[in-house]
Amino acid sequence: MKVSVIGASGRVGKAAAFCLAEESAVSEVVLLSREKSLGQVQGEALDMNDAMAAKDIRVLITPTANFEDIADSKIVVITSGMPRTPEMTRMDVAIPNAKIIAEYSQLVAKHAPESIILVITNPVDVMTYVAYKASGFPRNRVIGLGNHLDSLRLKNLIAKHFNIHVSEIHTRIIGEHGDHMVLLLSSTSIGGILVKYFPQYQSFDVDAIVDKVKNAGSYVINKKGATEYGPAFAISNIVKTIINDEKRILTLTTYLDGEIDDVSDVCLGVPVKLGINGVERIISGKMSDNELEDFKTAARVVKSATDEVMASLEDKVNFSK
Repeated sequence: MKVSVIGASGRVGKAAAFCLAEESAVSEVVLLSREKSLGQVQGEALDMNDAMAAKDIRVLITPTANFEDIADSKIVVITSGMPRTPEMTRMDVAIPNAKIIAEYSQLVAKHAPESIILVITNPVDVMTYVAYKASGFPRNRVIGLGNHLDSLRLKNLIAKHFNIHVSEIHTRIIGEHGDHMVLLLSSTSIGGILVKYFPQYQSFDVDAIVDKVKNAGSYVINKKGATEYGPAFAISNIVKTIINDEKRILTLTTYLDGEIDDVSDVCLGVPVKLGINGVERIISGKMSDNELEDFKTAARVVKSATDEVMASLEDKVNFSK
């Protein structure tokens, strides 16, 4: 299937495109950039083609600055936006990025009307809402990276603490991709056994672990200027799940309409069943009372930020919803 990456000249965009080119189910990857960056993505395409040849992979890699070239894409990944510097919060870039996401979502709706939009741009929960409203797509076909990468980072930290292979860790973070993320500790398990029953649990500092996850992106940005490989592989993971119709449960940003404790008209990271048509079902599992209250707090914070961003776009964007 055909997958397009908008913002392919950026560090996350080009890394994601490279990961996607390696997926056997992907027949074409479109690297879309602005006209001024066309030369760069042409170079990226040449470099990627050499790498694919070394791996005996046959895939069409199309560099372009023309939105018409995303036609017939199954998935369009939007990574474009103002990059975040170490001292900036995700919300600092919300309003300038919202204008970009709204414009590009409408262009996706025009040129690839049957596609699924995957939003990566931060703050991703707010940007997913903007993309949903601007595109006019049904909500199952507009999703955000959300807490998927957060949950992968959490798995890594738990695996290290308990000295157990990461594949045995079953946990997730929901809510905001930001300061109000919620660790579902009550359902976290290792090899099917609740984490609280392991001896090392006594020395497991939950607050410190969550703090590390919250600041993981900022820490990487401070060290090397941007996050690349983590988001890229997380994006590839999501795209592969959709294209292969794997029916996996991933924690992604999606539009809520009362499925979890009547939280509605906001996009948040929640467990979803993901398949060929995007979100097939929102999974509303049992939470502890504290986890539910934290989730509702995240909903209020993100809803407030979303309302502020949408108000800033009122005179600039013609929303279809």
